[in-house]
Amino acid sequence: MDMKKRVSLELRHRSPSEVQELVLDNCRSSEGKIEGITEEFSNLELLSLINVGLTSVADIPKLDKLKKLELSDNRISGGLEVLAERLVNLTHLNLSGNKFKDISTLEPLKKLPQLKSLDLFNCEVTNLADYRGSIFELLPQLTYLDGYDIDDCEASDSDGEGDGLDDEEEEEGESEDVEDEEEEDEEDDSGDDEDAEVNGDLDSEDDDEDDDDDEDDDEDSSPAKGEKRKRDPDDEDDEDDD
Repeated sequence: MDMKKRVSLELRHRSPSEVQELVLDNCRSSEGKIEGITEEFSNLELLSLINVGLTSVADIPKLDKLKKLELSDNRISGGLEVLAERLVNLTHLNLSGNKFKDISTLEPLKKLPQLKSLDLFNCEVTNLADYRGSIFELLPQLTYLDGYDIDDCEASDSDGEGDGLDDEEEEEGESEDVEDEEEEDEEDDSGDDEDAEVNGDLDSEDDDEDDDDDEDDDEDSSPAKGEKRKRDPDDEDDEDDD
């Protein structure tokens, strides 16, 4: 699918000003140029043009809110001045797999004051002696080059991509979940204890009632206290015969 048609499909149900992320990877560009993207995409923050056959970025429009630009696996070898002129708030730029050979071709990026991360994997420029030191010297605003800072410390996910929770927030969330589970377990245990106490009280009451019934049976089978036993008439006859 060519780039223009893909952009049109993206705009079927919304206007360009509503689009914040536009991914056109693997589309076909005409004559190696950017097509279909205009200044009407005024709120665009991410633009991805990976493997679309670009040889130039000269036709990229002015996009003041664009922060992340993916241009990897194209055939760009220079002309970066236009990025510095039109993408003034760019923070992440991926030029991996392009045709950059000299440090000097990257010099226009000095005019991007917000640029924090630059990727040049698989570009010939990475084979130059002291490549990393030269780039950090040329672009002092950079924090990460090819995913690592000047001290060779790897970028975290949040620094590299600009999203996701940091480690401390994740740990806090996990500890809160554990505490909630422990509280639920304690509530369940206390409920079991209360049920056991209630059942025990009921059993003891039943035992007391059974004891009372036994005492009543004993009282019915014996003479009432203070009452004389009646004489059997047969016993009186025996006495008269004597």
